[in-house]
Amino acid sequence: MGRKEERPGQALEVKIPSLFRCPISLDVMRSPVSLCTGVTYDRASIQRWLESGNTTCPATMLPLPSTDLVPNLTLQRLIHLWSSSAAPAPLVPRRLARDLLHELSSASIAAGDDDPVPPLLKLAEFFSANDVEPIEKNDLVGVGGCTSVLASILVRKDSMLESSVAVARVFALILTSDFIDGCNKKIAIADLVSDIDRSVSALIRVLRDGDSLESQIDAASVLDAIIAASDSEFKVLIAEKEELVRELIRLIGPSDEKGATMDRRAVEAGLGCLAGISAAKRARPRMVRAGVVPALARVLRADPAVAPPATARRALRVMEAAAGCAEGRAAICEDGADAATAVVGRMVKAGREGGEAAVAVLWSVCHAFRDRRAVEAVAATEGGATKLLLLMQTGCSPAAREMAADLLKIFRVSSNCFLAGYDTNTIHITPF
Repeated sequence: MGRKEERPGQALEVKIPSLFRCPISLDVMRSPVSLCTGVTYDRASIQRWLESGNTTCPATMLPLPSTDLVPNLTLQRLIHLWSSSAAPAPLVPRRLARDLLHELSSASIAAGDDDPVPPLLKLAEFFSANDVEPIEKNDLVGVGGCTSVLASILVRKDSMLESSVAVARVFALILTSDFIDGCNKKIAIADLVSDIDRSVSALIRVLRDGDSLESQIDAASVLDAIIAASDSEFKVLIAEKEELVRELIRLIGPSDEKGATMDRRAVEAGLGCLAGISAAKRARPRMVRAGVVPALARVLRADPAVAPPATARRALRVMEAAAGCAEGRAAICEDGADAATAVVGRMVKAGREGGEAAVAVLWSVCHAFRDRRAVEAVAATEGGATKLLLLMQTGCSPAAREMAADLLKIFRVSSNCFLAGYDTNTIHITPF
């Protein structure tokens, strides 16, 4: 009996273990994360599922009491060990990466005689390459002193814009990658905040003058990491850079720019920074004066493809922070309380946390401070009472439930019909 003839290339076929495939995309997982149901998915796939408004596990269809994504580091390591045995050599091997780092720290570049952009772009290629082992990337950050060299280029007084853009790109890859260990990300942030004033100023310059939307998103991502790691005092100092808040608002989305459109990644990056800054109460009036309230209203009215539930939830949280100061409440009630009606529109489309933030905003301007413009606008919103009732029935916090009951009075709904069991004669604590 003759031997079965092999097809060309058949011997090179690699069988992918089923455990390594994402249940959604069926592709090999690049960043495996597990839901509370115990099922593991590729991060990009499950995030798209959740941001589309789904509240169940795709594999089991069980409801999700939590949407937290926990990195499956063991599976990630197994996938990389398997892929490295079948993958070609890295695009930028470790030795070349160290040579690039040595070149960037050379005296000629420090003196401004050589252009650092070419080696910076190659270093960005190293950190973005899928076929470079995570251990090599981590080694370059943790042991190789990569981020210290990058920070020194970023804060140089004579640094060209192109250099700052390239540095921001590398830092963004380090700080947003699932493959970089948390301790190494802390090293990167520590190098950035060692001269925080110059670092932030250089990143603001990229936000303002960057040659592409990608570079502006990179700068915002790095700023987000710096702000998240800073204490309240540092957040206030960062917020005092008025140009930063203005540029973040511009990144979120256009106002009256003809033909301009919102970009989902830009909205997420800008909101991340604004959410961090708004955590400092002293920074909120400055943000409001820069125009954050109408910008947030535009995000809340945007198409869900641009502002999915997770993005809307963050926008509502920033709006809640803005409502914590007199300037913010006044801005929410301006222009026929347009911002207040935008909040009502996303009240039940941003998850429980977003819904509670929406109620806190509306309660602040309509009930606690009884602004006539806000009361009239909210009362005229179609379906507002129904949304409040739905929120009250979905397990919201006691404080949110009481505030929602107070707001229902605005719609002149009979408490006997809809509020049985709810005591609205209570003393509330201001939610900010």
